[in-house]
Amino acid sequence: MVVDKFNKSTSNKKILGMGKYLTKQAYIFTKKETMKLSRSKIDLFVECPRCFYLDIKMNIKRPPGFPFSLNNAVDHLLKKEFDFHRAKGTQHPIQSGIDAIPAQHPLIDQWRNSLGGGVSYYDVAHDCTLYGGIDDLWVSSEGKYHVVDYKATAKDIAVSELPDWANGYRRQMEIYQWLLRKNGLNVSNTAYFVYCTGDKKRSDFNNTLHFETHLIPYLGDDSWVDVTISRLFELLSKETIPEHNPNCPHCNFVKKQKEIL
Repeated sequence: MVVDKFNKSTSNKKILGMGKYLTKQAYIFTKKETMKLSRSKIDLFVECPRCFYLDIKMNIKRPPGFPFSLNNAVDHLLKKEFDFHRAKGTQHPIQSGIDAIPAQHPLIDQWRNSLGGGVSYYDVAHDCTLYGGIDDLWVSSEGKYHVVDYKATAKDIAVSELPDWANGYRRQMEIYQWLLRKNGLNVSNTAYFVYCTGDKKRSDFNNTLHFETHLIPYLGDDSWVDVTISRLFELLSKETIPEHNPNCPHCNFVKKQKEIL
């Protein structure tokens, strides 16, 4: 992230509540250039303000998760399928029964490239560029755009509706809707998950993994995003680390470690 810029203070700062001090230098966040915040950082703030604060303001990040190589392969192949129909201006079979085809927008490749900036919006009030990479974009006959996200998993029963625990997926869609609206698109509240479930019940593998795919509509509401971004920057303006979050497994790990040590 571009935002990792710090001033150094000689004051002692207690870090992570673990009894250790930076006796000579403590890092204090200051923004010296335009800040960049990804969609995942906004979601991190919603999950845990403390982890967000430590990440952005003190450059103390959560341990990285494992890469989802098989999920990435499914994403790649799905994009190939939808790009085939995008080029022809036709519906993918999974779109049967809905008014939508893959959108032939000139920025579609850029918007799908999160490492290249994805869909971005410059927030003048906070001098910050917010961004995220979508999986796909569909368009209706009336010119309304639908955000689309691909998901892949493996379960005994195929996923045909969005799980109760998937609030992070819901926020993800709503941030994408918000970003695209900031870019002037006429975005429908209805987004779609293309949810692929690997079949674990088959008698053999035979070098082939079979999937059952469901199209799951989701009615998004991005009204929370602007308020959250304001709260996020209000937190960054403070010099006090937020309290331990009992609902955060990472905070709980650090707390338990402190107790044991």
